[in-house]
Amino acid sequence: MDIFSEKTILTVSRLTALLRGVLEENFEQLWVQGEVSNLSFPSSGHCYFTLKDSGAQLRCVMFKSSVKNLKFRPADGMALIVRGHISVYDQRGEYQLICEYLEPSGVGALQTAFLQLKEKLAGEGLFAEEHKRPLPRFPRRVGVVTSPTGAAIHDILNVLKRRFASLEVQIYPVRVQGEGAALEIARAIDDLNRLAEADVLIVGRGGGSLEDLWPFNEEVVARAIHRSKIPIISAVGHETDWSICDFAADLRAPTPSAAAELVIASAAELRNQVEALSRQLTRSMENRLAVLDASVGALRRALHDPTKLLGHLAQRVDDLNGRLELALCNSVRDRRQRFNGLDATLQYLNPAARITTLRQKLEILSARAGGLVSHRIDRDRQEFGDHAARLEVLSPLRTLARGYAIATRPDNGQVVTDADDLKPGDPLLVTLHRGTVGCRIEAREAAKT
Repeated sequence: MDIFSEKTILTVSRLTALLRGVLEENFEQLWVQGEVSNLSFPSSGHCYFTLKDSGAQLRCVMFKSSVKNLKFRPADGMALIVRGHISVYDQRGEYQLICEYLEPSGVGALQTAFLQLKEKLAGEGLFAEEHKRPLPRFPRRVGVVTSPTGAAIHDILNVLKRRFASLEVQIYPVRVQGEGAALEIARAIDDLNRLAEADVLIVGRGGGSLEDLWPFNEEVVARAIHRSKIPIISAVGHETDWSICDFAADLRAPTPSAAAELVIASAAELRNQVEALSRQLTRSMENRLAVLDASVGALRRALHDPTKLLGHLAQRVDDLNGRLELALCNSVRDRRQRFNGLDATLQYLNPAARITTLRQKLEILSARAGGLVSHRIDRDRQEFGDHAARLEVLSPLRTLARGYAIATRPDNGQVVTDADDLKPGDPLLVTLHRGTVGCRIEAREAAKT
């Protein structure tokens, strides 16, 4: 059927499906380079972002099944090289790139993941020196976490046997490369800590590519090392190889053989150290005995005849006994004198005697107070009479009794002293020696000047 015939009418869904088929068939495997923007990781586990350059942009999606295989975490602004195929998202009618693999442009994905994880764990303090545990000087048992078939385990066992044949070795076999190896290594560290039989652990493997060594760059291994109560030596790859395990461990060894040498000194070295310490101890003991011998001689010379010493001590006892008797007599005398003084004070402070004395003082003071009161009353009575006589002389009533009167205005009680202040018809109250009369002004005569 010719779908482009004028009589053929397509639905939107049909046309979109046809376009998707064309795109998926012709753009099945692509490598695209661009800068990441609008990056998001929703709860579904998928990854959505836009890949752009200076002239265009392309919507991209990476599904959960591919996201979980990523060794690093992309970020906005990061330049990526993407492998995938073109498809169409029907609901929006947009074409998009279905991503299957990502890697940073210019830097490998594993190297980017290594740097990101190193920065993250360093920020959390997993590599801090204060978390590093010291290695035991004389371990009784060494735990080794590595492959049972690799060259590393043979190197470690050969070195330990040569240096200290009686040292016990506890091997925990694990895979050291490939998917799931990191979980096995972390589980081995946790199991050896639960058993608590080893005094120190060696974790590592021989050399290889970055991909081969990658299990020792996993976060799960770093955190297992961090929570370990047993000190751990990291021995991953060659001297130039560095891993996250090296930073998290308490000590890094450049090779597995070097790790075995760091665990414990050789028996010959220890024997030499013991012999040197034995010689040093012998010299110290000889010097100490010489000093003690000299001290004993000095003490022997300073030691006197015990009978003379007892005589001196007996005389000392007699002297102390006499001083004790004298001290007791003096003490008794002083206490008797103090008792007599306190008794006299107590007699003086006897409440009965004090009450009698106070009663006598009260009677004297009462008699004296009575005389003072009578004298004060007579004096005040005399002064009152004198003041009454003077007041009588100055009283206006005596003036009124001689025929004078006081004129006041009835409305405000103001005393009138000048005839000019009155006019005919004004009311007036006149106070006499006996009583008051009201009157009205008929005429007035001005004062003569």
